[in-house]
Amino acid sequence: MYQDNGKDSNLLLKGVNVLKQHPVRRQFLRYAQIIAGCALTCVGFDLFLIPAHLLTGGISGIAFILYYVTGVPAGLQNLIYNIPILFLAYRVFGRLYAVDTIVGTVVQSLLLDAFHFMTTWQVCTDPMLSGIFGGVLAGIGFGMIFRANANTGGLDVVAAITKKYYSVNMGTVVFSLNLLIIIGSMALFGTEIGLYSLVSIYATAELTNRVAAGLNREKSIIIISPASKEICADIMQHVRRGVTYLDGRGGFSEEPKGILFVVVSLTQVSRVKTIVYHYDPQAFMIVSSTSEVSGKGFTLECESYEIARKRWLEAHGESKSDKIILAQKQKTR
Repeated sequence: MYQDNGKDSNLLLKGVNVLKQHPVRRQFLRYAQIIAGCALTCVGFDLFLIPAHLLTGGISGIAFILYYVTGVPAGLQNLIYNIPILFLAYRVFGRLYAVDTIVGTVVQSLLLDAFHFMTTWQVCTDPMLSGIFGGVLAGIGFGMIFRANANTGGLDVVAAITKKYYSVNMGTVVFSLNLLIIIGSMALFGTEIGLYSLVSIYATAELTNRVAAGLNREKSIIIISPASKEICADIMQHVRRGVTYLDGRGGFSEEPKGILFVVVSLTQVSRVKTIVYHYDPQAFMIVSSTSEVSGKGFTLECESYEIARKRWLEAHGESKSDKIILAQKQKTR
């Protein structure tokens, strides 16, 4: 009835384990991801934002304003403005944090000017579309950088320092400084430019959060049902996912409740629903999106269900779950 897609998962897990066993290769891939993220961000800036005279947030936004007014390359400005910030990052957070910040800042500054030839391509003439697509590309790029535990300097470092010494929320600091940049752009270039820039900044922030948090498609499921034992046994046997029992108690009746917790891939959700509704059509079930999952069966390799079950039976004998499964099979015959 159910098929296991374990081969693809095992190949992926083996790849993850290989990387964990080779720290040099892992570091190489991490910095490659930082560079790729910087490149994608700069493509968004040079291909969409700069031709439309739009702004982005942070130090780059200040560099864009002065570039539009004076013509001084934005990448060069970004690098110069970040020098004192990089020094503060080193003094406050240490060498490792500063090294990653320097890499992100320098690479982005260099690529921003290296890709400047894209500003003449005129891919899009609509400022709204330019703001959206530029913000999306920049957001994906920044998300890749943040997922590699790095950053590109600027207001992120300023906000982190402010939070450390003054206990001010980082989001509040970044938003306040970006708001000042937008107000300045409205005064210099008009209200429309400022509003289009707000759209771009929002798109950048939204995509940054999504990519940085993870684009995994795993779902966490909580199941409350009197038939929890039967459901648990069937999920483990046919969906091939581990299930955890949580002790619960009804708020009204104060009776003990069998609660199941399981994390599955997006394609396995329908299988779990079918199993649950087969045993209990009135089961209470919550399906939630999970941005990132680590551990056995996801980022760590684990033995197959059959092998694990065989070893457990050899050590403990036939369990209640096995008797339940056998009884259910006999009923369906």
